[in-house]
Amino acid sequence: MDDAGERSMTDDERAESVAVDAEEVVETVTEISYDEQRYPARPRRLRPRDQFRGGTLRRFLTDPRNANGLNPSYVEWLVRQSMLKDADVLSRQLSGQPSMWRNPYARPDARRAIESTDVWFTAYPISLITRPGESFLDALGDEALWEAFEWVGINGIHTGPVKRAGGITGWQETPSVDGHFDRISTQIDPEFGDENAFRRMADMAEAHGGSVIDDIVPGHTGKGADFRLAEMAFKDYPGIYHMVEIPREDWELLPDVPAGRDSVNLDAETERELSARGYIIGELQRVIFYTPGVKETNWSVTAPVVGVDGLERRWVYLHYFKEGQPSINWLDPTFAGMRLVIGDALHSLGDLGTSALRLDANGFLGVEKSAEGLPAWSEGHPLSHAANHIIAGMVRKVGGFTFQELNLTMEDIRDTGAVGADLSYDFVTRPGYHHALATANTEFLRLALNTALETGVEPVQLVHGMQNHDELTYELVHWATTHRDTVYPFRHAEHTGGEIAEMVRADLTEKLTVEADYNLVFTQNGIACTTASLIAATQGKATLGDITDADVPAIRDAHLLLAK
Repeated sequence: MDDAGERSMTDDERAESVAVDAEEVVETVTEISYDEQRYPARPRRLRPRDQFRGGTLRRFLTDPRNANGLNPSYVEWLVRQSMLKDADVLSRQLSGQPSMWRNPYARPDARRAIESTDVWFTAYPISLITRPGESFLDALGDEALWEAFEWVGINGIHTGPVKRAGGITGWQETPSVDGHFDRISTQIDPEFGDENAFRRMADMAEAHGGSVIDDIVPGHTGKGADFRLAEMAFKDYPGIYHMVEIPREDWELLPDVPAGRDSVNLDAETERELSARGYIIGELQRVIFYTPGVKETNWSVTAPVVGVDGLERRWVYLHYFKEGQPSINWLDPTFAGMRLVIGDALHSLGDLGTSALRLDANGFLGVEKSAEGLPAWSEGHPLSHAANHIIAGMVRKVGGFTFQELNLTMEDIRDTGAVGADLSYDFVTRPGYHHALATANTEFLRLALNTALETGVEPVQLVHGMQNHDELTYELVHWATTHRDTVYPFRHAEHTGGEIAEMVRADLTEKLTVEADYNLVFTQNGIACTTASLIAATQGKATLGDITDADVPAIRDAHLLLAK
């Protein structure tokens, strides 16, 4: 039949013709096909041709400028920037290499770490003033600087966080909300230099008998490419985070997200309701950075997000810290979060040339629902110990060491240090000697030291940091939480740990912020100041104008005293 004839057929005639042809096929095919003979017991869906036909293309017509899950170009752009993608590439490069088996890695070794580098210079990237036109990393790689370090006896630089941080909204990057501790990439932030400058700095350090210490953040990321892909339900990216999809029929429980924002914090009532319905584990042991109307719980909810499958979703996600710092899930079936963190660590050690890593906020890596009516188990969880063991073991396996910033109880410092990081920030004696300076009384310092020794925290494990990246925090968690009801001898009487924490906090606040106008209270856990301004306040200087050139030697001597 020619084309014209076929076009002239009616629909009924065409359907009848197809039916007749099908009957003829049934009558004439009497032998089994090759596929049926080759795979007699295999279900049709597993036979080669059916596997080939199994996939269908979902085609969406969308504006290529759209920043959503329906735009393949946007999704591909995010994937190219994602930390998880970089981690997969980096891990394959090291897998199966003999270098992965040359170093012991099972147990922390504080003395080996100290022998390799025992006096460090810590440079917070956004606080260092460089020469005009000079980047932060170029300044730290300066040969004259390292000659001076070598002469003084400094053999390590802790750079602080220098990789891209903040978030991504649409096609645009957004600034960091936490001093570059909301990492979104393995790439160096151009504000601080580039990878070549970092490698030159590492080479210069090695040439002068020193080493470079970098940061990784195992507890959270920023809202970068990885989080945006997770919101879109792309592959295993949702497995990176503690995030739960809320079914549309329960969206009425969720607060609206104001225009111009991508998420909003849950209030305590919504947190309880979602927990009661089994969506989230609910209230945690404490709310860090608690601020009424801003952060009342550790959970936030996203606005509706269009996924790569065209479906709209709303997610509730965990963030121990700020809303822009979604928490990493260390026990998801995809192990995507673990892969991301380990990949970031290997990039610093194997590609950039660092010798050690600081683990930021590594005490909050495990959460678990508790008995009805009790806060979820979120501090000192065994999963945190296991995750830290994995991170620190991997770093030791490639020849490096780790130290941790663990603002928890002395038992947590001891237990995590038994299997995880080689060293820990000294959150034991620092509040003690600050209090001794402020009150001219060493009783609390002696109590802290004796308690540490009784607990099993040895001084050799502690990194005595004069000034870290944060405010100078009180770090009274040991006394104010687990041991708030434990009774200690203090000030010629017996007081509970909670009472002692309140007294020490009141003393420091009065001396350092009320009697001096240049130090400020920072939330509930510290004072925004420097070690120098703290010393000045303890020496009775009420204003900066009261500090004269003649006072400098006394402030310097106190600084050297604290360093010993």
